[in-house]
Amino acid sequence: MIDRFGEALRLCAAACGLLVASGAWAQAQLPSAEELNRLAPKADLKALRLALTAYQCASRGEPHQLLTVIDYSKPSRDKRLWVFDLKARKLLFEEWVAHGKNSGEDVPTTFSNVPNSYQSSLGLFSTGQTYYGKHGRSLRLEGLEPGINDNSMARAIVMHAAAYADPKVVPSLGRLGRSLGCPAVRPAIAGKLIDTLGQGSYVFAYYPQKDWLNRSLYLSQRSCPLGERTTLASK
Repeated sequence: MIDRFGEALRLCAAACGLLVASGAWAQAQLPSAEELNRLAPKADLKALRLALTAYQCASRGEPHQLLTVIDYSKPSRDKRLWVFDLKARKLLFEEWVAHGKNSGEDVPTTFSNVPNSYQSSLGLFSTGQTYYGKHGRSLRLEGLEPGINDNSMARAIVMHAAAYADPKVVPSLGRLGRSLGCPAVRPAIAGKLIDTLGQGSYVFAYYPQKDWLNRSLYLSQRSCPLGERTTLASK
């Protein structure tokens, strides 16, 4: 009996060691912000650092999920959405994306979590289920940050196709068209993008807004040990 108990303890210890080693391997295998920046040179390095911090805090460093970064500090007429496969270290998409009509003109400056504000929200989202609505097949986005974007489901903030998100409208408007708060994308890419993101990946929407940067659960050391260290390094 004692021998069997001892053997069970030995096997348990070995298994726990494998789990710890696996976790360390996962952390070590995540690409750095600099690596992502080499894949997407037009992306802002600080935004990528913050996105990786938020991803690590939410996923605990597991490298099997996709990370989408939206940089709202860039004009809508430029590509400002990137989808990275962190495990494969590949850039899957570099795209245009619209913002909410009450967030600003070409470059948004105002963001909200309030229903019917028609503004975009910042922070970390997880992708949810797809459904067919007035814009065709759409992807639900669940805001993970209390007070920042956690009304996204109630606000029906989704990724969907929209003709006004096509850069063909830029010559006449001087910018993309604007949504009611959703990160809308051009119809030619929407289906493939939604299929790729599917359920369970992360979307990080960035703008250098001090209130959000100070309050975010995924960027503060109070709630995530990685937060302050990575955020300070990005300055």
